[in-house]
Amino acid sequence: MPESYYKSARKQAQKEFRACVARGEHPWLPRLDDFVTPERSLHSTDIGLVQIPMEFVVGAKSGGRTHSFARNFMPLLESSSEFAGKWERLCAAHLKEGIRDPIKATEYMNRYYVEEGNKRVSVLKFFGAETVSAYVTRILPPRNDSQESVLYYEFTDFYRYSKVNFLEFSRPGGYQRLQRLIGKRPWEVWTDDERNQFKAAYYSFREVYNQLGGQTLSSTVGDAFLACIRVYGYASLRGKTPSELKTFVEKVWEEITLQQETSPIDLKLDPAAEPVKPLISTIPAVLPKKILKAAFIYDKTPELSGWTWGHEQGRQRVQRTLHGELETKAYFNALEPTGPDEPPDKRPLSVIRQAVKEGNTVIFTTSPRLLPASLNAAVEFPEVTFLNCSVNQSHRYIRTYYARMYEAKFIMGAIAGAMAGEEAVGYLCDYPIFGQVAGINAFALGVQMTNPDATVVLDWSAVGGGPREAVARLTAQGIRLISFTDTVRRGGDYVGVGLSLVEGGSQYGLALPVWQWGAYYEALVRRIQDKSLQAEYAESSKALNYYWGMSAGVIELKLSEALPDSVRKLAYFLRAGICAGTCDPFRGPLRDQSHKSRSADGEILGVERIINMDWLNENVSGEIPAYGQLNDTGKATVGIAGVKSSAEEA
Repeated sequence: MPESYYKSARKQAQKEFRACVARGEHPWLPRLDDFVTPERSLHSTDIGLVQIPMEFVVGAKSGGRTHSFARNFMPLLESSSEFAGKWERLCAAHLKEGIRDPIKATEYMNRYYVEEGNKRVSVLKFFGAETVSAYVTRILPPRNDSQESVLYYEFTDFYRYSKVNFLEFSRPGGYQRLQRLIGKRPWEVWTDDERNQFKAAYYSFREVYNQLGGQTLSSTVGDAFLACIRVYGYASLRGKTPSELKTFVEKVWEEITLQQETSPIDLKLDPAAEPVKPLISTIPAVLPKKILKAAFIYDKTPELSGWTWGHEQGRQRVQRTLHGELETKAYFNALEPTGPDEPPDKRPLSVIRQAVKEGNTVIFTTSPRLLPASLNAAVEFPEVTFLNCSVNQSHRYIRTYYARMYEAKFIMGAIAGAMAGEEAVGYLCDYPIFGQVAGINAFALGVQMTNPDATVVLDWSAVGGGPREAVARLTAQGIRLISFTDTVRRGGDYVGVGLSLVEGGSQYGLALPVWQWGAYYEALVRRIQDKSLQAEYAESSKALNYYWGMSAGVIELKLSEALPDSVRKLAYFLRAGICAGTCDPFRGPLRDQSHKSRSADGEILGVERIINMDWLNENVSGEIPAYGQLNDTGKATVGIAGVKSSAEEA
């Protein structure tokens, strides 16, 4: 009996050996001591007795019996050898009562190298064991800026409070996002029950994932599991039968395969040109015109939010412009529960479902905070087109749209620098999310261009009170020129309008960036009507992000007549250059607050680097707030769309 198992295991070893040789790889067990020398180690620490994932046991700590095993831990020696006899006896013991004695292993970069117990590992791997009990010593490598190092130290941080060692991600930030999505606070310790429930859900998912071909993808099981949690929510994936889970995973398979893309986002920076019409064409049949129904879903009301007010003005404009072709409906306060029995996190999805039930085939969700519900609904209703107002979101089933407001901010900075003289300039931002830090830096670069010695003092309306308190902090420093991120309303009372002169308790607007949402919505709706939006989706395997700018007419800049003629001319000149592509706000050299070079002289930052900025220009005084410093709305927003330096705790 045991001999047949050994022969089978040896055949697997020989097959692996030949495959390794053919690929030019070392065919025996890797030895940790061969590539981790003392000078490459930071220090070691004792982890204790833990269950380690068998798939991460990849080699031996040192020499010894390494040539007795192929790279897959299967035995290579002859069946008549003493080694084979010991392997067979261990196999028989395992079948009778199980292998109970822990092995001894060293962990390095989340992979395990056996010090004692190679044969135990070999037998357990042969029978497909998921884990093995082990006394583990961890060797920590020196930290550096490589993605491999960043990922590993994110894992060790995550392990400290979760004790989960079987999960890994291919991109930084995954562990923090997982902690938030399962409902845990940053650094909150997991209980044994929570860890066991998560392990059961993860391994059930992994089995279905591999059945569907997941092992052929270059991304990790953790990437795929996180993608599913972002769509369905963690609670929805727990306790599902294999068939239920398979249905869930099949519905989001495109979202899963997207995780293997190095650059998962396809940025559309300008509207596509109108197709050239042929000289000879077919006369279309006269058919009744089908009216498109579109829902606009808001997290607040126009009375309390300038952001909502602007989008609602855009909805009304596109409704008037496309009268007879388009029917729209607004849904306000989508984040507010309607009663004590409705959980807050379920309210947005309920609103979207109601909009679909009422016949809307296009859904615009106008806030990053509505993104999770939008993604869930997009999977539930594949026949409906979903667009969320955010940027840098790598989701396959929804499109996102946003505007390059940093272009207008650059011009406003140039105006502020020209007007400031020897005074500092203020900048009030709301949340450190994708695109907003680019606005801060573009403004600072504009100031620097016209006033090289001027400082931009940065403050945040989501920290330490609200916008009024932030304005008070700036004016207390003698700052009169302040750039506001957006117009904020509180019961009809405005707080901040663009670039303003704040003096004697009054505000005088000098330059106002205007989101032309009506023009944006009209262009998007027409692309839906002529099927070009759908064609772009079919032609791409990535997430579609529409990120248009001043050249597309979705941003405008209004100037006060009180500005000097020379300053107005400068603003018009810069706008023309930006629209023509001859003026780029982020042309190097660029340096951050520590005077570290961020781009060389003449180098122009790519749009992805601009969106993901998490550093501040050298003339900015202030910092990007940490997640814990933000108010509740700020935390909710940053948790979904925050830049790395602020969202890493989310």
